[in-house]
Amino acid sequence: MNRRVQQTLDGSNTLFISALNESYHSQHGALQEAQHVFINNGLKRIEKCEINILELGFGTGLNFLATIDEFFKNDKYHVINYYAIEKYPVTPDEISCLNYEKLFPDKKISEAYMTAHQSEWNREIELTSGFTLTKLRADFHQLNEIDLPPIDLVYFDCFGARVQPDLWQKPLLEKLDQKTAPSSLLTTYASKGSFRRELQSLNFSVEKMAGPPGKREMLNAWKMPKQT
Repeated sequence: MNRRVQQTLDGSNTLFISALNESYHSQHGALQEAQHVFINNGLKRIEKCEINILELGFGTGLNFLATIDEFFKNDKYHVINYYAIEKYPVTPDEISCLNYEKLFPDKKISEAYMTAHQSEWNREIELTSGFTLTKLRADFHQLNEIDLPPIDLVYFDCFGARVQPDLWQKPLLEKLDQKTAPSSLLTTYASKGSFRRELQSLNFSVEKMAGPPGKREMLNAWKMPKQT
């Protein structure tokens, strides 16, 4: 896959795929998007002190970086188990060119980031006391074949429906539904109407939230108890 590094408007970098005319993050600000969508409207909304997170997919690792940064800042979190599915990992050269260590000057954050990218796939590693990472080399549609604990928070960060419409349809959401705990939260940068309706059909309560810079709306979806 041919990718190139591209700077976004907040000064943080992303990867751009010319063949798809698609970037890994918002051109209005990669770091701003990660913090707004996945931390402020994701992690910070979970009241539990032990949290299982599932990210679709790991990509550049920016959402993971924002998460472990928040973990170090906030003693509310006792344990975070972070699971990330990725089919096309970024390369060491791409990681180097992204310069994400400049976004997080705390040395332990940059060390955790490098360890995360260098770690083996399909193996749990402890990055610091209370924070584990398991990178899963797989297609998202193989989710039903992957052994996971009940997931409390889903970072739904797939490429947009314009380039990968199947990822925003019911078959994948049904697999996610089977992996998520009661009262779990799915957060995503998108607000596509058909995606919202598919979530509602699976008994998620969907909230429209203010989007990150450059986007009017995003979605939070809470898993509700099944009706009998």
